[in-house]
Amino acid sequence: MTSMKQTIDCSDQEWDRREKLAYCYRLVDFFGWTETIFNHISLRLPGPGHHYLVNPFGLNYSEVTPANLLKVDLEGNKAAPSEYDANPAGFALHSAVHGAREDIQCLIHTHTTPISAVAQKQAGFDHNNFYGAQLFGRVAYHDFEGITLFDDEKARMLSSLGSKHVLVLRNHGVAVGERSVETAFFLLWTVQRAAEIQCQAASMQGEETVLANEVRQRCADLTAMLIREGAFADRFFNAMVRKMHEEKGASW
Repeated sequence: MTSMKQTIDCSDQEWDRREKLAYCYRLVDFFGWTETIFNHISLRLPGPGHHYLVNPFGLNYSEVTPANLLKVDLEGNKAAPSEYDANPAGFALHSAVHGAREDIQCLIHTHTTPISAVAQKQAGFDHNNFYGAQLFGRVAYHDFEGITLFDDEKARMLSSLGSKHVLVLRNHGVAVGERSVETAFFLLWTVQRAAEIQCQAASMQGEETVLANEVRQRCADLTAMLIREGAFADRFFNAMVRKMHEEKGASW
């Protein structure tokens, strides 16, 4: 990772998290997964206050830096001074998860075209392609209630998510959460690829080759082992940052 001079008053640990989260925003932009200035990626900060970092509303993902990320509490109030405000549409989902799931430190919400298309289908992910099989048993679904602005939906979203790490927001998009920026980004990449291939396959004539549940489970278990026992996701994330730097230059 490259580093930059620290320009705000925070601990080294917080600054490291700010850098990783800013890189994640830049990577989502690099891969073309943004929804202009909308959607959110959040990262929990250590401590009992359940504070987390999120993007300033109105900035493109390409404009997010470690220094301009907002620190907010579970009610969406700024926990550190900033000239920027946050998008209130992000608080219901992100604050609900960060307040309840200690195992989810980073939460990414997107609605790319392939993901939103799959989210509109009643069956959701079919788990029949290489990436979709890796998600077998790992996807939860939440019925659409409109734009996620209201506190009363928090409990229902958490109930829908259960203990899983992928929440398909029906007729909307997806939220993926993991223990770190690196693992969350890798999970998002897997979900995105699964949706892209499923949509492409659905547009072609011919019968589907349906995988057995035993094969799907083996794929999901193996992927979980690779993430859990090695630096698999870290290596992937760092490689994508290097690729972004090579093609676009320094991030900030």
